[in-house]
Amino acid sequence: MKITKIDTIQVESFPYLIFVQVHTDEGLIGVSDTYYATDAIRGYIHQWAAPLLLGKDPLHIERHWHTLYARNSARWGGTGGVEVRALSALDSALWDILGQALGVPIYQLLGGLAHESIPTYNTCGGPMYGRLGSREGDGPDPLDDLWAAVNEPERLAQNLLSEGYTAMKIWPFDRYSLRGSGQYISASEIEEALEPIRRIRAAVGNKIDIMVDGHGYWDLTTAKKIAHALEPYQITWLEDFVLAHDIDAIAELKKSTTIPILASEMLVSKYQYRQLMERRAADIIMIDPTWVGGITESRKVVTLAESFGLPVTLHDCTGPFTLLAGLHLALSAPNAIYQESVRAYIRTWYSELVPHSVEIVNGHILPPTAPGIGTHLLPKVFTRPDATVVSSSL
Repeated sequence: MKITKIDTIQVESFPYLIFVQVHTDEGLIGVSDTYYATDAIRGYIHQWAAPLLLGKDPLHIERHWHTLYARNSARWGGTGGVEVRALSALDSALWDILGQALGVPIYQLLGGLAHESIPTYNTCGGPMYGRLGSREGDGPDPLDDLWAAVNEPERLAQNLLSEGYTAMKIWPFDRYSLRGSGQYISASEIEEALEPIRRIRAAVGNKIDIMVDGHGYWDLTTAKKIAHALEPYQITWLEDFVLAHDIDAIAELKKSTTIPILASEMLVSKYQYRQLMERRAADIIMIDPTWVGGITESRKVVTLAESFGLPVTLHDCTGPFTLLAGLHLALSAPNAIYQESVRAYIRTWYSELVPHSVEIVNGHILPPTAPGIGTHLLPKVFTRPDATVVSSSL
């Protein structure tokens, strides 16, 4: 088998999302997606990566990862950003081909099911959150969980519990970071930001776990101040309240609070995660498979975390193939505790792109049964008037 063509597909309605297809001479097509800087990723794939992959055996995944990372990404472009996102998408597409070639889901290739299903928490974005990149909800659409998290948090929590979810992630402090560049938050602003959390606890008690995301917006001093204010509310974890490039700051934040610290979807490759773990800077490890280096690199980070006795959770607030890639990893990892999902995406615009994504029952995602990643792009995606398809072929 050999790789004959590589496509990138961009849809104007989803400007931050890019799809990658890898074709073979035996008719198998592997698909993935990744997020941010889509024009740059497209250029990298067709100018740099495609010449290295076309004509090669798609099943030699480890070899291709090393070629694209060691001989290309790390040497010329640094160890993160566009190059690794492109590598991540290509790598996941190759795993999709491998699963299809062998007739099994990817999790079987990773050692089989460590869990019969994996818990998911709802990241409270709305239907337009991924499409427009907006941090503010437009509500009160019934699925605009971003709007509801601020304006009707008790209803949101009750609704999630009624559907079987037992955990939710919100980011009530983000709006205040823009006022002070993340270097200051007043006592009154902290009180305002805490209000949705107080209302959730008043409505449902501790029946639902609450994760709080900081999106890397805060300096260390302010992050400590926020963490201290959150401690009475039994928060499940604090996520990215400081930027992940400063491992010492993450470690200091961890020492300053009783709330578990999660880090970080912003880290790239096992080399950066190793530094985090050696410093004992985090309690929980977050991995995004189409940002960190693909399924190949994600499984190594999962194993590294296991060796440090740390649980992992898989990130997704982007596209349906990233969600599925993380799901396969989580299902096969003994130390996985969550796969993130956005119910608003699953119930709205994912269906514009794929015939099916994931099945959630009582707050758990069930294993996919189809070979490979578990879904594919709908044919109508390629004929959309706002679609741009670029191909590199033998």
